[in-house]
Amino acid sequence: MKAEDIRWNEPARAKILDDADAVLREAVLDIARSQSGISSDDAFVELNRRMKDRFIDYEPGPDIRKYADAIAAGEIEDAQD
Repeated sequence: MKAEDIRWNEPARAKILDDADAVLREAVLDIARSQSGISSDDAFVELNRRMKDRFIDYEPGPDIRKYADAIAAGEIEDAQD
């Protein structure tokens, strides 16, 4: 077996990605629900705080800024469920 052949199978890869999406979604919704009027920068900091210990080698990317901006703008739907 070649080293490049060692990898998660497709169902496992899909589950890993779905789980990661759920962690992100939970954090975005929780911040949007609980921190009305938060600035984009503060939402960015809070999202990173919540993400960093949930993922190996976590590095914030443009998606986190996009969601922080949306939280600050009040653009997150279903935030009041």
